[in-house]
Amino acid sequence: MNDTLPPCPECSSDLTYEMGSLLVCPLCAHEWSAEAAAADEPAAATVIKDAHGSVLADGDSVTIIKGLKVKGGTNMLKVGTKVRDIRLRQGVGDHDIEARIEGVTTQLKSSVVKKA
Repeated sequence: MNDTLPPCPECSSDLTYEMGSLLVCPLCAHEWSAEAAAADEPAAATVIKDAHGSVLADGDSVTIIKGLKVKGGTNMLKVGTKVRDIRLRQGVGDHDIEARIEGVTTQLKSSVVKKA
């Protein structure tokens, strides 16, 4: 591996390699241009907001405002369920919150929670 190549901006893997004029991450298959990486442009941090417009941060507590079916099971997450110590995730589709609910790691959309 070449130590001069930057880590992947998506998953922070240091296994990046060059493919023509692009840099490629073998773990998440993200491709980006070497010119943008060389310019060291700071990645614009997107702000994640809850359903009422409050800005969320890692470690916040949120409350579910809409009943949700759990995929792959018969359980439901009821309205008013409080979730503590959330982690914000980028690039997982619409599901930008990761949390443990009843011992199970779950991904939630920020549009179905409000800051507690």
